Amino acid sequence: MSALRQVRGWLSTKRRFQFCLTLVMVTGLTAACGALLMLPNSVLPKIRAVVPGGDNSLVASDPQVSGLHRLMDSYGKVIAEPVNTGAGKVGVVLGHPARGGDVDVLAGELAAATRAVSALWGSDWSQAPVVVVASSPAEFAALTNATGDVPAEVAAATVADPFHPGAQVTGQRVVFGPEAGRRLGADGLRSVLRHELTHVATRAVTVDGSPQWMLEGFAEYTAHRGLRQPIAEVAPTLTTRARAGDLPADLPADAAFEPASGEAAAVYEQAWSACAFIADQFGEPQLVSLYRHLATGPKDHAAVEAVLRNTLGIPYSEFLARWHSWITSRTTAGA
Repeated sequence: MSALRQVRGWLSTKRRFQFCLTLVMVTGLTAACGALLMLPNSVLPKIRAVVPGGDNSLVASDPQVSGLHRLMDSYGKVIAEPVNTGAGKVGVVLGHPARGGDVDVLAGELAAATRAVSALWGSDWSQAPVVVVASSPAEFAALTNATGDVPAEVAAATVADPFHPGAQVTGQRVVFGPEAGRRLGADGLRSVLRHELTHVATRAVTVDGSPQWMLEGFAEYTAHRGLRQPIAEVAPTLTTRARAGDLPADLPADAAFEPASGEAAAVYEQAWSACAFIADQFGEPQLVSLYRHLATGPKDHAAVEAVLRNTLGIPYSEFLARWHSWITSRTTAGA
């Protein structure tokens, strides 16, 4: 879990949405893939298209897929697993044979993850996600347009084409690193996929520089929502500290999400707990509303307090007190 939090902390530092490639990506699938809509979901993840060249219909009939294929083809033979995500939408998982196990896990989870994100956020996003598994650090860097060395702990990143608020988001994809499956296992891949798809779904209303505790906490809440995991599993550092009487003094600042702070693991857990508390005490619609209000750009502490007060109807001091009580009651239960 610690490595996973470090990964997400690094992505926060880079403002994941600034990983913008000029390459176009999949936002829809081809006519050939559309024919697969007639098949049941249980069958689709097992169908694999091997695309060693540019003549495969899955690639050739969609220029966005072609662009991605041309980039990935230089790193080896490309495989593609189309997935019926529901409501007439089809997503796709792309990778290479050497990472076929990770491709299979992600393809098997893609429909459920898409539905899970939509159940909380709503259906106002593509719901046809593109997921890519890189074969090497070099390919991961190329797919995310990363500059400089990418930390070895990075498991995944969400990227998009250059974007202006109010415009349609294009080129979105979730890119997994070559060691993600080995380090995280199947359950970890599923959790990270839901986290990253939340960023895909919310991107159209999210302005870079918005409070990280809301952006990352909301994605973490979606990742674990409905899975009935104990808090000690979702937030082990927060649980240990809370049982020792060490509660967060405040909502985490953006700088705390950076790996250099040494607190990346803890602040992701704090951000998750804040969103879980809001959903539990005020309802998930209020959590979504709060996200939409806070994701409109950088805000100082006073502005955050005002949004919380106006959305939840309580002063900030009461918010903190009730959040602390919520953490304490759940981390000490059965301890």
